[in-house]
Amino acid sequence: MVETRSLSVQSVLFNNAPQDISRAGLALANSVSWARQAGLVGDWTLHLGDCSDVPVFDDGHLAELLSAVTQVGGRLDHTVFGRNLGSAAGHNALATRSTSDLLLILNPDAKLAPDAVTALARRVDGTVGMAEARQVPLEHPKDFRQSDGVTSWASTAAALTTRAAFDKVGGFDSATFFLYCDDVDYSWRLRLAGLDIVYEPAAAVFHDKRLTVTGDWPAGSAEVYYSAEAALLLAYKYSRPDLVRDISLRFKKNGEPLARKALAEFERRRAAGELPDQIDHMHKVGQFVGGNYAKHRF
Repeated sequence: MVETRSLSVQSVLFNNAPQDISRAGLALANSVSWARQAGLVGDWTLHLGDCSDVPVFDDGHLAELLSAVTQVGGRLDHTVFGRNLGSAAGHNALATRSTSDLLLILNPDAKLAPDAVTALARRVDGTVGMAEARQVPLEHPKDFRQSDGVTSWASTAAALTTRAAFDKVGGFDSATFFLYCDDVDYSWRLRLAGLDIVYEPAAAVFHDKRLTVTGDWPAGSAEVYYSAEAALLLAYKYSRPDLVRDISLRFKKNGEPLARKALAEFERRRAAGELPDQIDHMHKVGQFVGGNYAKHRF
């Protein structure tokens, strides 16, 4: 039986609408209350790190969120960073502000189902280093083992990891990844350390992603740029020079301006000796399948 453990919930804010964060906070507080009633979570804190130029919260919205958290036995820790640290560095900074047994990495506007924290807490035990929630309305298409949910990597739109696992691999690689693929890399390093990554479909989280009428996934300029940059960095770090070459050629020949900009930054890092140390030389965990980082179910 999984014991009662302390929990830190971490969200990095960047120019979010305060009402969205408040609604997500209300859903979070309710979900944590269910886990507390089940005896899975004890002391807990919501850590918000604001990377916005202008802080997201005014006193009114912050008071509303504080009330929701404290009503179910939690604490609120609100930090204004004053600069855009990015996802990886932001979460690393928030992780230093607690010593909790569990860390729930959560998109700031993601709304957890009432039983989501309960379902995730039940999975993160033993050899499981991180458990990922099921995103709705668009479920991530990564393949997973039907018997136990073991999968290649976990999206930190909503994922629960242990403090022991986080500390074992040194948290997120913020020196390499700014916004995208920090969760893929974290997952793969956990796997190299002998831990499992699991997908838990019983834990639902509403993550407001939608398709266009043509079936495309709309992407903003930041997503296009940092996804392109991360693709090169991940392939390099996980000892795939063939992929680095192929991606570079594709960006040179067919890439849009932001992809070519990402390639230029990668080459700048290479020339400056700022690329990460290469790992997984035997390709035990790194999966690169058709431009994705896992085999997809559909």
